[in-house]
Amino acid sequence: MSIDNLKSSLPEYAKDQKLNLGTLARGTELNEQQLWGTLLACAAATRNDTVLSEIAEEAKEHLSEEAIDAAYGAATVMAMNNVAYRAKGWLGDDYAQVKFGLRMNIISKPGIEKADFELFALAVSTINGCEHCAVAHEKVVREGGLTKEQVWEAIKIAGVIQAVAQAVQIEAAR
Repeated sequence: MSIDNLKSSLPEYAKDQKLNLGTLARGTELNEQQLWGTLLACAAATRNDTVLSEIAEEAKEHLSEEAIDAAYGAATVMAMNNVAYRAKGWLGDDYAQVKFGLRMNIISKPGIEKADFELFALAVSTINGCEHCAVAHEKVVREGGLTKEQVWEAIKIAGVIQAVAQAVQIEAAR
């Protein structure tokens, strides 16, 4: 299993992440699509080839093609939106009413349940550090019926996958 490959590749200083990764991969707060879609979207957001390939391999066993595409779609559209929305925030009120002008059709037609896609987008936005997007997607997810515990589970996944990617990168550079 690919999560096991990642866990076994982590050095001793990342033992906490090894334990966290194992716990989160067996989590019960999220359904299978939410769990594996969040793992996959977050892996893509780390921009770490090893983490992405290992998680993608295992995610194929748990996700439909539509859910895989939605996870990758969430990672890519949030890569764009997180940059743009952070910049609008930094630039201040003069830019609040500027037309966004970028295509993001996948948000309205993700090919899977809207709340699940929004959960993926929320997790990716936390990795990318976009407060505006994280808050907006959390609101949609909660309105879609997900609980605070489910939201927090996705955020924990984002944090752990980012930390695992950092450890993998450190070891590759050593």
